[in-house]
Amino acid sequence: MSVSIIVGAQWGDEGKGKIVDMLSEEADIVARYQGGANAGHTIVFDGKKYVLHLIPSGILHPETTCVIGNGVVIDPVALMEEIHMLESMGISVEGRLHISHKAHLIMPYHKHLDAAREKQAGSIGTTGRGIGPAYYDKALRTGIRIVDLLDRDVLREKIRHNLEEKNQLLQALYGAEPIDVDAMIDEYVEFDSRIDPYITDTTLLLNSALKEGKRVLAEGAQGALLDLDHGTYPFVTSSNPTSGGACTGLGIPPTAISSVMGVVKAYSTRVGNGPFPTELNDETGELLRTEGHEFGATTGRKRRCGWLDIPALRYSIMINGISEIALTKLDVLGVLDDIRLCTGYVVDGKVVKSFPADVATLSRVECTYQSYPGWKSSLDGIRSFADLPPAAQHYVEEIERLLETPVRWVSTSPAREDTFLR
Repeated sequence: MSVSIIVGAQWGDEGKGKIVDMLSEEADIVARYQGGANAGHTIVFDGKKYVLHLIPSGILHPETTCVIGNGVVIDPVALMEEIHMLESMGISVEGRLHISHKAHLIMPYHKHLDAAREKQAGSIGTTGRGIGPAYYDKALRTGIRIVDLLDRDVLREKIRHNLEEKNQLLQALYGAEPIDVDAMIDEYVEFDSRIDPYITDTTLLLNSALKEGKRVLAEGAQGALLDLDHGTYPFVTSSNPTSGGACTGLGIPPTAISSVMGVVKAYSTRVGNGPFPTELNDETGELLRTEGHEFGATTGRKRRCGWLDIPALRYSIMINGISEIALTKLDVLGVLDDIRLCTGYVVDGKVVKSFPADVATLSRVECTYQSYPGWKSSLDGIRSFADLPPAAQHYVEEIERLLETPVRWVSTSPAREDTFLR
């Protein structure tokens, strides 16, 4: 059995989509195991830009089978828009995309509640796509799964029961208009007829494929530092993007995992609220944002930018079992005279030996930095480590040394072909 997991090792937006797309050439199946349409993977291929939110990046390879696992929460509108977008660009989807019948659905009331809560004081900066409320209902055991669409009477009763509470919340707490039950049922029955060709027992599909010796590539959304259990809680996502989430989100055994690759951006970014020790609120931070096009693929929000954070990455490597790194966006640093790496944390004059569990402490850390000369040149067209400027080579080697983990892949542009294996 062989399952390779690709995780984002930071706060998301590391460029996982490009790496998954590249590695999909060697995979039989690419499977998404958690998250929802709040995450965007941007891939540039043959001069075309594809932005994927739910469908795995492997869909761009004609011979690759793609799976959306039970751990994903699915927005029907976003899913159908994505399928239509791919087909309009000449990418075949039907027959290649399989969606778990156990996946939970994002309902209209989830989006309304998410948006309403984000307007309140103390929001965490979500995308407002209904992801959190959908996982809330899943944990509360009132969620609606794709399998529930098979019986209209059961569906009607579940939606009606849920809306009694949701409409009270929307009206009493947020002053929003109530949602009509019958209109929602009609909408989701129509969705059922459109999604039916894709629905599969994906747990059986994946485990049967593993028994046959097929290669599975598992991808998550967001990044490890946004993990519900191991991230910077409460400024986290509502699921487990860490490598352990692949087993529960796909229904595969831990014994099937053969490797874990961490995707690391050559600097750090974060979207939304929450502590960010190396954040640069200055001209350098703005330069990184501009040169790196650091705006969310899903929302267009500006990403906060900062130096690469080695302590945070050591923690991520530990909890994910990362054995190799794919380093992305190295080219963005080519505009800087000097580059810095955060090599340690200090709180109240004392060295912090582990990644702080509470955001209050993490917000107070002072970073210890090492400085490195920039290479002040473009990396366009460079597709081997030996051809990188010496300063760029040294920067990569320092990351490798400090993390005690090999940097196997290096990306020097958004294009698929500008990624090389060391």
